[in-house]
Amino acid sequence: MSQHLNAGDPAPAFELPSSKGGTVSLADFAGKSLVLFFYPKDDTEVCTREAVAFSGMQSRFMRRNTALLGVSRDSLADHKAFAKKHALKVALGSDEDGTVCNAYGVWAEKQLYGRKFMGIVRSTFVIGPDGLIRRVWRNVRVPGHAEKVFEELAPET
Repeated sequence: MSQHLNAGDPAPAFELPSSKGGTVSLADFAGKSLVLFFYPKDDTEVCTREAVAFSGMQSRFMRRNTALLGVSRDSLADHKAFAKKHALKVALGSDEDGTVCNAYGVWAEKQLYGRKFMGIVRSTFVIGPDGLIRRVWRNVRVPGHAEKVFEELAPET
């Protein structure tokens, strides 16, 4: 696992293939806030609930000048199928080589049923319009998470 980012740190730049077509980069969000959520795997139960929750709240986030971007190491084809199957509104970035996951420190050793493996630790970063990290959640529990992130944002102006 690489660096451990905290509130106040500059957000690492990135550019990823997007489920919405073309690429998506941190620079695309200059002047607005970005909720960058990392999740382990497309179309698994908990990841689906998280993506559906953020997707369902996207218009509320947009009213607060905030974009949403989900990132996992799944392929672009998997992202597109996942988004279509669940009618996701949020863009999904494909980080197949793990560069962005490493830059944000979310690729780490995990343990499940006594087996150790490397994987994405479910994490969410709120990045301000100035490119600085405002808030970090690690080891996210999905129920109510999208709502908690929304509550942390500045109120509508």
